[in-house]
Amino acid sequence: MRRPVGLMAGAIAALALTACGAGGSDHGTPAGASRGTGDRETTYQRVIEDPHPRPADVIEAAGAPTGVVRADDGSLLLTYDAGNVEDDEGPAATAWRIVGPDGRTVAEHAEHTNAEAVPAVFKGVRGGFVRVPPGEGAEGAYALDVRGKRHEVLVTETPQRTRPGDLLLAELEPTLVYRPATRTVAPPAGVPDDAIRLAVDERGTTWSLIQPLTEDPDRVVRQRDGRTLGSTAVPKRYAGGVLAARGGTAALSLTRGERVRGLLMTTDGGDHWQTVLAAGIPWADLKRGPESLVLELLTDGRLLVGEEGGRYWLAADRTNSSFHELRTPATFTSLTVDGTTLYGIADATTATYDLVEGEGLWISRDGGREWRRPDQRG
Repeated sequence: MRRPVGLMAGAIAALALTACGAGGSDHGTPAGASRGTGDRETTYQRVIEDPHPRPADVIEAAGAPTGVVRADDGSLLLTYDAGNVEDDEGPAATAWRIVGPDGRTVAEHAEHTNAEAVPAVFKGVRGGFVRVPPGEGAEGAYALDVRGKRHEVLVTETPQRTRPGDLLLAELEPTLVYRPATRTVAPPAGVPDDAIRLAVDERGTTWSLIQPLTEDPDRVVRQRDGRTLGSTAVPKRYAGGVLAARGGTAALSLTRGERVRGLLMTTDGGDHWQTVLAAGIPWADLKRGPESLVLELLTDGRLLVGEEGGRYWLAADRTNSSFHELRTPATFTSLTVDGTTLYGIADATTATYDLVEGEGLWISRDGGREWRRPDQRG
């Protein structure tokens, strides 16, 4: 999903990226932050109009990253986008930066583009990162190792059975899975034709949400090595929404009308399912609609539930029977999970030259009790 980018330039952005301090309040402001000036606008316009922008200039102009992903060695890849503020057309610039486990920048790249182009999105994999294809098909996918070296990927239209370590690269239209061991992108074999959602866990199990054309209820089907292991029906009165799966746990959001009402969940690989309609999450308070729901699993089995630009709740343990609301140092426009680490990004929700409170990347390694900015060094 494309998100408007909040903008921050020059030394102010550099301060926000390099500052490192604990945060526990509900609001925060980057060190040195102040409201917009004409100089910031001038610098920003110069960057997006530059036919050969420097990565550092794009990063400073964009301020907060649009995304962050982690490779298996702990390296981070951060993406940045700077587009036309006054219009959804015109010049733009994008950049990515790879930061090693020690916090040092090991590689970066920038490109001049236009505001209508699809921003680059990556996923972390074993040995590096893979770019998600920007449109239909696998065209535009490539791999980066942790040093920033680009590698071509093998694209095949022949469906392949999913294996442990495979990564879901594109969910639908088309559905694509990436295999790091061979740098291969292919459609997964055996996915039902009426699947409307898909998840692939680290065991190579494919979980599909099926929406029949009849009056029958939606169903969750799980498959491995081309075989169907089982399925379960979505409770009556509900439709299935967002699907997540990891480590034997799978969760599906339950919707009715235009609202999320609860979860359908298994913690034992699909043998037993339960409906969660409370557990400390005030479902009635979710205002942004089913498509804005965030549903992610930590490697310890805990589930993160929330909505983009809104509130988030984290399960107390892997039973996922009780949730507590996360306290964040700023309003996050996105919150993602890798392992047991939380990555929150605070940014403007509409394009602007000004700052927002706490703009930038925040990281928590203790379930949201303490948040810190990355200690990034050049």
